[in-house]
Amino acid sequence: MPDGQTERSINLLGATRIGIGAIVGGGILVLAGPAFLATGPSVVLAFALNGVLAFMTAMSFAEMTSTYPRSGGAYSFGRRVLSVRAAFGAGWVLWLAYLVAGVLYALGFGVYAARLILAIFEAIGIDGPDWLSTHGGAVALAVVAIGVYTLTLVRQATGGGDVSAWGKVVVLGVLVLGGIWAVITSEPGTIKSGMLPFMPNGATGFITAMGLSFIAFQGFDLIATVASEVQDPERNIPKAMFYSLGTAIGIYLPLLVIVACVGVEFGGKITALAAKDPDTLMATAVGQYMGPAGTWLVLIAAVLATLSALNANLLAASRVAHTMAKDRTLPWIMGVSDEKRGTPTMALYSSALAMGALLFMVPDLSTAGAAAGLIFLLSFAMTHFTAYLARTRRTTVAETAYSSPWFPFVPIVGGLACAALAVFQLLAQPNAGAITLVWLGLGVVLYRGLFSSRAEVVDAAAEAGDEELVQLRGLSPLMLVPVHNPQNAAALVQVASLLTPPVAGRVLLLSVARQDAIDPGEEIRASLAPVEQGMRRAISAGRFPEAMTTVASDPWDEIARVARERGCERLLMGLTEIDGEGTLDRLERLFNDVNCDLSILRAPPEWELSQVKRVLVPVGGQGNHDELRARLLASLGRQRGLHVHFLRVVPDSTSESEQRSLERGLQRRAKVEVATAHTVEVVPSDDVRGTIIDRVNDCDLVVLGLQRSRKQQKTFGQLSLDLAQTTNTAMIMLGGRNPTGLVIWRP
Repeated sequence: MPDGQTERSINLLGATRIGIGAIVGGGILVLAGPAFLATGPSVVLAFALNGVLAFMTAMSFAEMTSTYPRSGGAYSFGRRVLSVRAAFGAGWVLWLAYLVAGVLYALGFGVYAARLILAIFEAIGIDGPDWLSTHGGAVALAVVAIGVYTLTLVRQATGGGDVSAWGKVVVLGVLVLGGIWAVITSEPGTIKSGMLPFMPNGATGFITAMGLSFIAFQGFDLIATVASEVQDPERNIPKAMFYSLGTAIGIYLPLLVIVACVGVEFGGKITALAAKDPDTLMATAVGQYMGPAGTWLVLIAAVLATLSALNANLLAASRVAHTMAKDRTLPWIMGVSDEKRGTPTMALYSSALAMGALLFMVPDLSTAGAAAGLIFLLSFAMTHFTAYLARTRRTTVAETAYSSPWFPFVPIVGGLACAALAVFQLLAQPNAGAITLVWLGLGVVLYRGLFSSRAEVVDAAAEAGDEELVQLRGLSPLMLVPVHNPQNAAALVQVASLLTPPVAGRVLLLSVARQDAIDPGEEIRASLAPVEQGMRRAISAGRFPEAMTTVASDPWDEIARVARERGCERLLMGLTEIDGEGTLDRLERLFNDVNCDLSILRAPPEWELSQVKRVLVPVGGQGNHDELRARLLASLGRQRGLHVHFLRVVPDSTSESEQRSLERGLQRRAKVEVATAHTVEVVPSDDVRGTIIDRVNDCDLVVLGLQRSRKQQKTFGQLSLDLAQTTNTAMIMLGGRNPTGLVIWRP
């Protein structure tokens, strides 16, 4: 299987198993004690409200994932609807959430496994090793679990886990049935005694319990992180999410009522029991109404539940990291997959290492649970927000895709509730907030310093290749096209049509009549001719631009004025000559006067964009034109039969090993910028100009970058001018402070 591709190998049962594996058991067995301690028997209501909020969130997840079934979960939603920067923030936080949740369940497994092993030794009359009773022993068992599940996930897409996932459901079902029998046979007044006082710590304790226990319902979102591997995603993903959530609620609520009523001696209070040992409350409470057999079942269920939840969160963390790496918002190496199985091996290893490091930093289960809950609430609030934006902006959707009911009630109320609960958690759990803020700060530094340039190049190519992406992001870029020569109008419109999104983009044709003309009427009529030519060509191509005619003493200043006042993001110009220091000086001045994306095309007479089949792209170091080039190449890539050749000329003294390394880097760079057929070449030569000219004669179009990064800096290098003056091949020179735009230059 090609690198980076995965097959849809997960059916409805497998997707549901992923959700159940992550949701059911782990959260309630680990966090029920702290939740009872915070609010007493009203924890049942807290879990019920969390279940309602989780169902509302699942609706938004199901709508986004079934409409855009790409792995990555909330990160993919953010990247599709928001900017790449916002998407990185969402993905960075989501990756941490899955890592911390994995730490929670790995450490929970270590604690319960150690206790289970010691119980086995005690049952057979042998003293267990002392290290199992220490925090270090639990950490050691957790590390082993992380390592084992990493290897299984490398070998299999979902990493197995069927036994632990379904086994814990059976065991928890037995606990519920045993509890129901205990309630039926209990003394009269047991239920009333167990459920009163219902909310001993008031509203503050109740909300604290909600925030602390919300992570017990986290897990349905993991199905979205493997969306590209699910069969028939439009139907199976929503079903799997709702089935797994329904299973969790069906077990949680009756089990909590049972524990509150018969999990303590008659007349005792569950809050008092939780205060003694919150981490193992469930084992103690079940032992109360089922005896030693119940304690053994809880220990077995806890081991199975934490293992399956660890598996699911490690799976999700790796898929988020892998998707981000493919978008270059994380290092590209994390996007490498196993060639045979298609599993994201490097993302798995990276996530496992990060999870192991966090395991040694998190002091206890409560801190891990609080941090993970806070981060998930933030990401869920963002998902509601993106679901609302996507529904209001999109124009078409597949008939089979799921649409959440009661719109916009679900995303608005669900999003506000998640955000409010997250804010409360931030104030109530400052340690969790500190972890989140430190991680976000680290992400900002890494993104700006390491990831932003390549990530924004990938994003520029994605926008050019996906018209709906621009629309979903609420963008409506305006391209200004000054026209003066009727012979240039056709070429201008061709390029404008190529680079402007058909639905969301806009084109403004500008004609400037000179104020000091001898015959003003004739000047105005002459200025309308290129506009007419451009409009005719655009309409024949199915595009309908705007047009504007103005009168000014200096056309260059007028172009800058219109670009600023109309808020143009892109500028596409036509020039009549390439020679003359005055022209170049005015062009340099214009470039520095406007905040638009700019570039230049030098083309022979009667040039047609549709005839371009072979494109030469000489590259050097990474510059501010890379996004422009990626956008242009992605737009050109819609033409059939296009072949792009990337060329890098290096000094003749460059060693062969350095050349091979540069060639591999150039190949990765080419994959980012163009999806069509392409080749790369690294040529050792001290004659850069001559080498490029030799290759120019064999192509239809040359794409060059202009060094336009600071005001007053010369835009046109000598190499660009030499190539434009000594060759006849069409040439596009790209440069801009921000991505896009074209300036057409016809000699």
